[in-house]
Amino acid sequence: MPKTIETQYGQIFVGEDVIATTAGFAALDCAGLAEMASRRQVKDRVTEALGRDNPGRGVEVRLNGDEVHVDLFVIVDYGINIYEAAQNIRHKVDYVLSDTVGVNATSINIFVQGVKL
Repeated sequence: MPKTIETQYGQIFVGEDVIATTAGFAALDCAGLAEMASRRQVKDRVTEALGRDNPGRGVEVRLNGDEVHVDLFVIVDYGINIYEAAQNIRHKVDYVLSDTVGVNATSINIFVQGVKL
């Protein structure tokens, strides 16, 4: 079910995939993030086999009424402060979602799935 934004001119419907893609691009722009971890391995493998990029990989969006919950599954670079990297990712994703999509996330959860050398 898409997120509905009311304006004076009508309604805007933003799908979960749009939020996931935007959050994925924002997270990948952060220092210390090596890559996104796959949550839907079958779907991600098919997408990669077809030669397509999947910026929503490692992002799960849950819509619950007016609440938007974003879960990011990441792999960080070795030697960085994981807490600082997670905070940086959280702030960047929150800013980009509110600035470009107009969605204020209720929660942004960061799950560090691994460390890349």
